[in-house]
Amino acid sequence: MAQDIRKMMQQDPDRGGKLPEGHEARFEKKLQEAFGEKKKKRSHFLWMKIAAAVVIFLGLGYWYMNLDTSGTIGDGPEIVDTPQEDAVEEPGITLGDLSPELKKVQDFYENGILVQLSSLEDDNDNKELIDGYKKRLAELDEEYKRLNEQLNEIGPTEATINALVDNLKLRLELLFKLKNKLKELKQLENEQFKEEIG
Repeated sequence: MAQDIRKMMQQDPDRGGKLPEGHEARFEKKLQEAFGEKKKKRSHFLWMKIAAAVVIFLGLGYWYMNLDTSGTIGDGPEIVDTPQEDAVEEPGITLGDLSPELKKVQDFYENGILVQLSSLEDDNDNKELIDGYKKRLAELDEEYKRLNEQLNEIGPTEATINALVDNLKLRLELLFKLKNKLKELKQLENEQFKEEIG
């Protein structure tokens, strides 16, 4: 039933190639109905993501602000033993000062490190393991300070920024490995205890 448009136009010369009145308005209305709701849903979903991120950062900020001077929350475990120097550190550029995105990255990793450190359960059975990991963390912390000094002396370079982010990432990964090792030790102790009883 296909028809040739040219023949139709020759047979009905009154149309003259003009669209019916209001055709464009109806077409725009249909487009708006078809695609307008998707934009609303997308922007609503975007606001949900933003709200979730804000809640997470506020929660981490509240938790961080409630740390007492010993680096613990209440009677919780000790965070890190770092000696305090008498000299006042010179103010300088940090990773977070370079851009808002880098500030978010720095805050994310630093808060993750603090959360993981505060959740460690230190007892006589795993003290040696935890102390070994804390020593490695202290070495990485010193390296981070050295990289920060380099950032202030030379200025921001891609290599320095990547090294700072990698340092933070490595510290967090190290803590995750420690938690997995502690979990494995606990499972091993439970299995040995069951064998002794059974």
